[in-house]
Amino acid sequence: MQTSLKHFIQRSGLPPFGHLDAIPESLQLDAFRYLNEMDSPASSWRKRFDYKQFQFVSIVTPKYIIGVAIADIRYLASGFCYVFDAETHELVEQQWLKPLNIGYQTEPSSWESRAHLANEAIRFTIEQGIWQVQLSTNLVHADLQLQPLVESEPLMLCTPTAYAGWTYTQKHNALGIQGTLKVKGEMVELEQAVAGYDFSAGYMRRETSWRWASINFLEGDRRIGLNLAAGVNETGHCENVVWIDGERHLMPPVQFEFSRIHQEQSWRITSQDQRIELVFRPKNQRSEKKNFWLLKSNFRQFLGYFSGYLIDDNGRKHELDEVIGLTEDHYAKW
Repeated sequence: MQTSLKHFIQRSGLPPFGHLDAIPESLQLDAFRYLNEMDSPASSWRKRFDYKQFQFVSIVTPKYIIGVAIADIRYLASGFCYVFDAETHELVEQQWLKPLNIGYQTEPSSWESRAHLANEAIRFTIEQGIWQVQLSTNLVHADLQLQPLVESEPLMLCTPTAYAGWTYTQKHNALGIQGTLKVKGEMVELEQAVAGYDFSAGYMRRETSWRWASINFLEGDRRIGLNLAAGVNETGHCENVVWIDGERHLMPPVQFEFSRIHQEQSWRITSQDQRIELVFRPKNQRSEKKNFWLLKSNFRQFLGYFSGYLIDDNGRKHELDEVIGLTEDHYAKW
């Protein structure tokens, strides 16, 4: 059963760093002691606008991958919903961009919170750590609950960021799905569907970049979730994890090899201790480039197939053969 952490910000004015044993009830932004580079309290303006928050859900069915996100960088919010057809490799999407606090809401909690965007075309509701997803877009209509296996735990990690900030990330993959899902007007069966979520928030670097890989896989009784990243959350700990039939295994740091120019080429993801050896073949991508002078974003999320192996904490080797999943390359200046 998922449990909560009542006091995220400690008496020192800082959050606990490392892997957490429970989900913070709130990130307690008001209690955070944010200092500037000269050891003085940061201005209220800076404390508000330096905070960023992202929520993403990936839904995987035998025919479709659906990706849906809300990103709040204070100056504005953005969101998207895409549908990738695993048979034709076609991707169609809808996206939104909202300035300031117009037309969206987020709350700094992955335990109890509400987030919505674009007249509630996207709604994420979290109740005692359980995610509910409501979608009413041109592509997808859904009312879903993401259900972890009984003893499965999410990744919960907080790390120092830059000189005075921190980043909290919470992720959980290979979750069951209950509810209703309609894609392009047709009902989608959920018996063989799995999902994963990503809640990441904090006081991040002014310039941030990361590489990321994610798998939500279900075949018969075999269930595998994977989250790998490089570029963020690496100050003494990394956010790399694999779930095998719900059991969480922390994984070592990884190296991503890929081409920003020749984006059709395969990726290679490896760890120095040889516990991870993966090749990813992209088939399509959702991408966007925004250059607003002070704000910039170069975002690419690829959909394709993983092959290779993983070795879990117990020394068991898990072979992957053309398993569908995601990778991402993102640069942001905010």
